[in-house]
Amino acid sequence: MKKFSKYIVLFVTAIAVTSCDDYLDITPVGRVMPETLEQYRAVLTQGYITYPEHKSLTALRTDELTMNEFADEINVYKDIYIWKDTNPDRITTTFQYQDLYSAIFYTNVIINEATPKLAVSEERNQLIGEAYALRAMAYFDLVNLFGKPYNAATAASDKGVPLALEIDLEQAFVPQSVEVIYNQIISDTQEAKKLINLNTQTAGKNYRFSKAALYSLESRIYLYQQQWQKSLDAANNALAINNNLVDLKATSVFATKYDSKESILALEDGYINGLKGTSYASPDLIAAYSKTTDLRFPLYFLASGSRYRIQKGGNDDQKCSFRTSELYLTKAETSLQLNNISDAKTTVLSFIKNRYTAAAYTQLEIDVNGMNTADLTNFILEERRREFAVEGQRWFDLRRTSQKQIVHTFNGEDFTLMQNDPRYTIIYPANARLNNPNL
Repeated sequence: MKKFSKYIVLFVTAIAVTSCDDYLDITPVGRVMPETLEQYRAVLTQGYITYPEHKSLTALRTDELTMNEFADEINVYKDIYIWKDTNPDRITTTFQYQDLYSAIFYTNVIINEATPKLAVSEERNQLIGEAYALRAMAYFDLVNLFGKPYNAATAASDKGVPLALEIDLEQAFVPQSVEVIYNQIISDTQEAKKLINLNTQTAGKNYRFSKAALYSLESRIYLYQQQWQKSLDAANNALAINNNLVDLKATSVFATKYDSKESILALEDGYINGLKGTSYASPDLIAAYSKTTDLRFPLYFLASGSRYRIQKGGNDDQKCSFRTSELYLTKAETSLQLNNISDAKTTVLSFIKNRYTAAAYTQLEIDVNGMNTADLTNFILEERRREFAVEGQRWFDLRRTSQKQIVHTFNGEDFTLMQNDPRYTIIYPANARLNNPNL
C-alpha cells in the first residue's frame, strides 16, 4: 500500500467491496471488469448503495439542532456541532469524503467501460445516463462541502476538490477550482440528458435517476450558481413530469417517503438514527413554525418535556434526495429573482395551500399578495427552512445566501460561527489530508 501513500484513498473501499462479487474480476491495477448489462447494473447499484448520508452531519452545523449532552454517542458528534474542524476528538465522525469518491469510482466504471462494451439499447443508455447523473450529484455534494460557495467572480480561483474521471489509482489527485468542478458537473448532466429515457422510476427503484430526478438536480445546480433562468427552466421540466404535492389537510403523512406522490429521487436519509438519539430541534427551528396552523409542525415534531424530538428521517422509507416541494420553492425563488413577482406569488401560494390549515391559508394569501420583493424573498427562504427541516438542505441554503452567524451552546459554553465564517467551507478530513499532501 506504500505506493498509494501520496495519493488520496479514493477507491480502496470500492475495490474491497466489489472484489467479493464472483462476477467481478479485479486486475492488479484495480479495474473492474464486468461484461454484461446485468453485471454493469449491479456495479452501479453498488454505487447507489455506497452514496453516503453526509447531509445528516451538515444539520449539526446549522441552526436546526441542539444537542442532548447526556446522550451516549454525543462525543461522536459534538465537535461537528461546535465547528471544531481542526484537531477534533479522534472519535468524531467525519464527513464522508472517501465514500463520495467511492461512489464516483463505480460511475467511472460504467462511463468508461460500459459505453464501448455494451450494445446500444434503451437499457444500456439508461444505465450510462444514470452513471453520469450520479457522478454529477457526487461532485456537486463534494464541492458544496469542501469547496467555497459558488461565486462567478472568484470561482476560477477558488479551491474546489480533486477531479477523477478515469479508473486510475496512480493519478495524482490535485484539487481543481470550483469553476472546473461545476463545469464538469454540468457536462455530466448534459451527457445524462442524452441517455436517460425513463421519465420516472417506480417506487422501490426510485433511488435510481430518472429524467425528473435529473432535471431536479440540474435545477439545484443552477440555483446555487444563481443562474436563475436555467434553474427555473429545469424546475419546470421536472414539474412537467411530476407536479404532485401532498395535501396535509387531507392526510398527515411525510412527503419524504419513497412512495410519496412527491418523491422524485429516494436515495439519501437527511437525519439518521444516530443523530435522533443525540439531538433535539433547536428553539430557533421551533420558532420558525406556527404550532397551531402549520400542519407540518405536529408531523415533524414531538414534545419531549420542554424540548422537541424530530420525527422525520431515520427510516429507510424516508429516503429523499429530490421531491416536488423543492421544485415549487425553487420556481418561486427564481421567478422572483427574474423580477416576475406575480408568478413567484402564485407558485408559493400553490405550495403553501397544502401545508397550512384552510383558515390560515386565507390570511396567508392576503399577506403574500401584499408582500414586496424583499418580504417575499424572506418568506420563500423561510418556507424552505420549514419544509426541508433536517433534510440536509439548510447548511447549503445558508452557504448560498446569508452565511449568517450561529451560536451553539454546549456544556454551558457558547460557540460561535461568525457571519461569512471560513468554516462555512468544511476542511478535508484528516485521513484524506494524511494520504494526499496535495490537499
